Amino acid sequence: MQEQQSILIVDDEPALRRALRTSLAATGFLVSEAGTGEEAIQRFAGSPCDLVLLDINMPGMGGVEACRRLRRLATGTGILMISVRDSENDTVQALEAGADDFVIKPYRFRELLARIQAVLRRTRAGRPPEASIIRAGVLELDLVHRELKKGGRKLHLSPTEFDLIAFFMQHPGEPVTHARLLRAIWGPEYGEELEYLRSYVRMLRKKIEENPGRPEYILTEPWVGYRFRNPTDEGR
Repeated sequence: MQEQQSILIVDDEPALRRALRTSLAATGFLVSEAGTGEEAIQRFAGSPCDLVLLDINMPGMGGVEACRRLRRLATGTGILMISVRDSENDTVQALEAGADDFVIKPYRFRELLARIQAVLRRTRAGRPPEASIIRAGVLELDLVHRELKKGGRKLHLSPTEFDLIAFFMQHPGEPVTHARLLRAIWGPEYGEELEYLRSYVRMLRKKIEENPGRPEYILTEPWVGYRFRNPTDEGR
C-alpha cells in the first residue's frame, strides 16, 4: 500500500485554505495549513511534509523569502508556488529561491493537482549523481563518456552543447530560469547573456528535435527560461 503523502498549504486567505484542504484531502493527501510564512517555517520545522503549496503574495514574510528558508530546511521537499499575477519578476524570484514549479491564479483544481503530482514524482524519484545513463524519449545521454545518442545514433556536440543538454536531462519537468542556466553552464559571473543561451538552445533543437520549430524536448517557458520535457513520461 502506497504511503499517504503530506501537503502544507501556506496562504493568508482562510477560505482558500479550507477549499484547498477539502479538495486535496478528498484526493488522498494528508493536509495541514499555515496562514503566514513565519507559521509555515515553524510548522515545517516541527513536522516536515512532502510538498509545500506556497502563495507568493502574503503580508509579513513574503512567499519568496519563506520559500528560501524552507529550501534551506529541506532540499528534498517539493515547493509549488502560487501567484495571483502572471509576473515575470515573481516567477523568476520564486524559482531562484528554490521553488520547483509555479501556478498562476486563477487556476483549475485539475491543473493544480497535475502540477502537484509532477513535483512529487520528481522529488520521489530524485536524481542520484551515480546514474550515468539518462534516457528521455529516443535520447540517451551517457554522462561518463559524454555522449548523446538519438535513436541509437551518436550526435556530434560541442562541450558546451553537451553540458547544456546534460543539465536539461538531469532536471526534467522543471522550469529553469535563464540566469540559472547561464550560471550552471558558463559560470557564476554570467546571468544576463541571454543570446548565448538562445543560440545554444537553437543549435540543440536542430540536433535533437524532429521539428525544431515545434520542439518536443526543450520547451520555452515564457518570460522565465526553459523546461525539459520527457515524452516518455506523458500519461504516467
